Amino acid sequence: MGYAYWSVRVVSYLIDFLACAAPNIIAGVVAPGSPRLQLGLAVLSLALLGYNRWYLAGRTGQSWGRRLMGIHLFLLDTTTPVGPLRAFLRDLAHALDSLPFFLGWFWPIWDRRRQTFADKAARTAVLAG
Repeated sequence: MGYAYWSVRVVSYLIDFLACAAPNIIAGVVAPGSPRLQLGLAVLSLALLGYNRWYLAGRTGQSWGRRLMGIHLFLLDTTTPVGPLRAFLRDLAHALDSLPFFLGWFWPIWDRRRQTFADKAARTAVLAG
């Protein structure tokens, strides 16, 4: 298995984002004046995010977007899924990728392991195949 290309990772992330944000998008279109419905759908979006990005990806290495794009999240130098806690902490560590000037988000383009700063902090890699 080789390291996943940046472009594939971006598409995977966008799929995950749109899938988890769908309830919020629907709330904005269907009921823009209903705070109760918007709150309920925001909670649903957070639950989808937790299930998809942290639980599912942590246990199997694949979120919905990663599965569609054929990539896996693993502990560095292994083929072991990262576990839900590390998947969650890795997503929190993506805040590092936004400092300075979103440089960490683009770091995989030239990094030999194609890692973001969050990957380096969490000791994870995204592999193709």
